[in-house]
Amino acid sequence: MQALARIFSRLTESVAAMMMAAIFIIFILQIAVRYILGSAWVLAQFGQVIDATAFGWTLEAIMVLWIWTIFWGNAFIVRETDHVSFDILYHAVRPGLRKWFVIVGAVVILVALWGSIEPTWGKMKILRIKSSATLPVKMFPLYSVYFLFLAIVGLRYAWRAGYALRHGAPSETYHHLEDADA
Repeated sequence: MQALARIFSRLTESVAAMMMAAIFIIFILQIAVRYILGSAWVLAQFGQVIDATAFGWTLEAIMVLWIWTIFWGNAFIVRETDHVSFDILYHAVRPGLRKWFVIVGAVVILVALWGSIEPTWGKMKILRIKSSATLPVKMFPLYSVYFLFLAIVGLRYAWRAGYALRHGAPSETYHHLEDADA
């Protein structure tokens, strides 16, 4: 099971890395078209080599890839210990009460995330018929990663609440600023 989890983790990290690589390549393409092929010197020497207005899709592609990278990464890659936390009160109480802090916190987050699925679906239904301005695709698939994020992060917090209920508060290791100096 541990090996399968490691493979899944590497796969999700690879997908995020490929999205970031695509963002970088598209960004470099934008620069080349706008500032090299669209420069006064290139235009004077060779004329209009390509129509720079045909590359408007690059802006929207980068935006969509960035949104996918953010929600994908937060659903599959970012761990609980990666978040900034204000845990002075949490560490000041006994472990039995910490368990209930974890359970209540996880359930609140789970209810908030899963409770927002239906209203968000209702607002995003219109995107099934709207097309992208520059990409040859409908808008809904472009933003559907948000539902994956809501479902996966909700499942992670459901698992966290169940784990805390069975085993108590997890012993999390956080990296403190003092540790970074050593």
